[in-house]
Amino acid sequence: MSQLKHLKAIVFDWAGTMIDHGSRAPAIVFTEIFRRKGIEISFDQAREPMGMAKRAHIAAITNMPQVKDQWLQVFGTECSEQDIDDMYEQFLPLQKETLKNHSQLIDGAAETAARCRALGLKIGSSTGYTRELMIDVKAQAKSQGYEPDITLCAEDAPKGRPAPYLLFEAAKQLDVYPMQSIVKVDDTILGVEAGINAGCWSIGITQTGNLLGLSQQEILEMPSTELAQRTATVGQQYLDIGAHKVIASVKDIESVLFEIDAAIESGCYPYSHKLNQE
Repeated sequence: MSQLKHLKAIVFDWAGTMIDHGSRAPAIVFTEIFRRKGIEISFDQAREPMGMAKRAHIAAITNMPQVKDQWLQVFGTECSEQDIDDMYEQFLPLQKETLKNHSQLIDGAAETAARCRALGLKIGSSTGYTRELMIDVKAQAKSQGYEPDITLCAEDAPKGRPAPYLLFEAAKQLDVYPMQSIVKVDDTILGVEAGINAGCWSIGITQTGNLLGLSQQEILEMPSTELAQRTATVGQQYLDIGAHKVIASVKDIESVLFEIDAAIESGCYPYSHKLNQE
């Protein structure tokens, strides 16, 4: 079996990358907690800050101009820090309940992780979910055949994505260096940016994640030309912010890992972005 020569670890995101096709659970809950306040937000608005820690995500939504206007109409004042704290308090139990039905592994995820191990990679994971939320998620993932070496949560870094700190912590806990020997895989813009900021090879997921936001069934029912067009648009968003590669799903990653490994062999490193010059 061929082994990778230079890559030592891979860090997967969770929702939209390894579980919860379309990253549906967070968007469902964000729309609901705002609805409870009398504020209607769209799924697109709920998804826009995806990748942030969840309290910061709620705060980012309240700063959107249309949401700000609604808030003023409903309450007569701007959203306060206490309001954000109140919504975050509601978010956690509702998200925990929602995750019970949204922790199914994405097709090929367990097999991909196993294949990465066989190639000699350590398996890390990171998420904007809290440790409490991840207790059930990790248990369900393990029962389906996926158990990374480490799982880092929102509390494990002083600042969430796009800051690189979760990836620095992953490198420390996995005992892997330099950072260019690590691959970050994510389905959000902020997650891919975190990988870039950390000096990792960064891969964006186009079909199973947040930016497309479709269930597996919705993808199957979509005309192939429309799916190709929408997937290409998502891929370009990643490339525009500096992603080194884009793939439809984690099950497509093996050939890309060998391509990155070969690029390192030839003297290419993440900050050179040579892989995009094709």
